[in-house]
Amino acid sequence: MQDKLKALGELQKVDLEIAALRKSSEVFPRQMAELEKELASVRGLVEAERARYTDLERQKHTLEQNIVDEKDKVKKWEARLAEQRSTREYAALAREIDIARKANATMAEEVIELSKQQAVAREAVKTREQELAGRQDQIGGRLAELREKVASFDGQVKALDGQRKAAAGKVDGTMLQRYELVRKKKLPVLVFVQSGICLGCNMNIPPQLYNMLKVTLTMDICPSCHRMICAPEALEAKAQ
Repeated sequence: MQDKLKALGELQKVDLEIAALRKSSEVFPRQMAELEKELASVRGLVEAERARYTDLERQKHTLEQNIVDEKDKVKKWEARLAEQRSTREYAALAREIDIARKANATMAEEVIELSKQQAVAREAVKTREQELAGRQDQIGGRLAELREKVASFDGQVKALDGQRKAAAGKVDGTMLQRYELVRKKKLPVLVFVQSGICLGCNMNIPPQLYNMLKVTLTMDICPSCHRMICAPEALEAKAQ
């Protein structure tokens, strides 16, 4: 039994190492996601500035086209002005021409203002793009480091998986079946009992069970957490 428990203990040692590695590597995907989120945020700022610049360009283009249309309209009205024989019609058309000219002047001022805003927006786009380029270099380097660490951990786990397979092959079939059943829910599976307390769940076990484990150096099941339990001496003693 002692040899069987030792074989099980060796298997658990490998499993605990694998679990520790996987626990340590859990932080990397979170860090990578945070970096990707940060980079996406900077990209969003760039896109927002580009969208603002594009919107200003659209507004400016629309105004410029309206000015062209209004000027064409004024030219036609001016050509018709000389043809008016009625003073009333002449005055009405002249008033429309004056209104159109003033509207054109106002739109021309708006175009100038939009051009100024565009210049500011253009510089804002350049600033954001430079910021993005810098963050891409920094974050890209950090992401590469994290990917290397993930690959390293994966390699270590893969190597331990090979050790685990060899260790599992030395464990008694019945004990292995029980061990694997508990391992799916919790680790460690095999724990010591000291002073009548299961060190897996810190609950007292029946005194007779505790005495039996100390005397026989065998293994049993904790009534509370259902882990496999044994006395420390069972692993420390040499098999006869």
